[in-house]
Amino acid sequence: MHPHPSPPLPYSGIDEPMSGSVLVTGEAGFFGRILKRFLLDKGLSCVSIDVEPDDDSHDRLTTLVCDVRDERGLNAVFSSHPVDAVIHCAAMLAHDVRSKKALWESNVQGTANVAAACERHGVAKVVFLSSNCLWARSFGRPVTEEDPPEPKEIYGRSKQAAEDILLSRDGFDSVILRCPTIIDAGRIGLLGILFEFIREGRRVWVVGDGTNRYQFVHAPDLADACLRALEYEGSGLFNVGSADVPSLRETYEYVIARAGTGARVARLPRAPTLFFMRAFHALGLSPLGPYQYRMIGEDFMFDTSRIEEAMGWRPTMGNERMLWRAYEFYCSHLDGLDREGLSAHRRPSRMGIIRLLKLIS
Repeated sequence: MHPHPSPPLPYSGIDEPMSGSVLVTGEAGFFGRILKRFLLDKGLSCVSIDVEPDDDSHDRLTTLVCDVRDERGLNAVFSSHPVDAVIHCAAMLAHDVRSKKALWESNVQGTANVAAACERHGVAKVVFLSSNCLWARSFGRPVTEEDPPEPKEIYGRSKQAAEDILLSRDGFDSVILRCPTIIDAGRIGLLGILFEFIREGRRVWVVGDGTNRYQFVHAPDLADACLRALEYEGSGLFNVGSADVPSLRETYEYVIARAGTGARVARLPRAPTLFFMRAFHALGLSPLGPYQYRMIGEDFMFDTSRIEEAMGWRPTMGNERMLWRAYEFYCSHLDGLDREGLSAHRRPSRMGIIRLLKLIS
């Protein structure tokens, strides 16, 4: 693949047909599925791996069951299917596992295995999806690439460790994309709790007055950033995220108004709510972990000027519309959301103690 200038148009992506083969890890997950289809549409070939089997088919797609923790299996994939670049999306989520050891092995040792395989097999480029969970406090301003990470829970620490592994390697170029919550049709996970409250016309709770602004990123916009990162010359660290971020209250009210279910936004007092969220998580009763209870009432936005200037990337969809798309999908696919084999972001999270809050909502 030969780099050429990216047009500075929002989500036009790279319009010329492309060639080459890209390996996508975590391809059966919510974003991995969107990404591989996006790459195929652009003319690339894809080798996709995941711990879960996938039923997608395309004449330029090879899907394989492989765990990034399995170093021998990973090397067999690279040996049998030469690739020009890797987009590393695979990650284990904190709210989806009970074993911190398994999460660390998957997110950190798995990344080390991917890096070693790339060096061994002469892969020139790795694009890695990192996270805003590298921080768990509000900056009072957009976070830049120069702000040092300060993770407060294991998922954020695992992402920082994975970044460090990739950026320390000299055998290939690494482009790190730090992402806020990725949303589009098909994203469920913890959002499934919110969507159930809206669909049933219940009160939808914000902590404090709901004026905090929390940035999302539209999944196709992120796929476009990944494609541009493949064409970017050299290594780099870039933030991505939506523009013109509304308040959380405004975002919820937009979806509620379009849903027409009679749901309404209501306030929970900040201090006691955060106290009980910490306590219920410590007792194993809540799916909301340290990142969620630290950030649920805070502002968090990335400054995306670096990727806009370096790659011509632009976000095309705001928080309100992308959350509505996710809600529409949820409502139209209720019967199939609990089937086995779905990744954590493609099925609703368990409510735990939040079910008691639902009873009074």
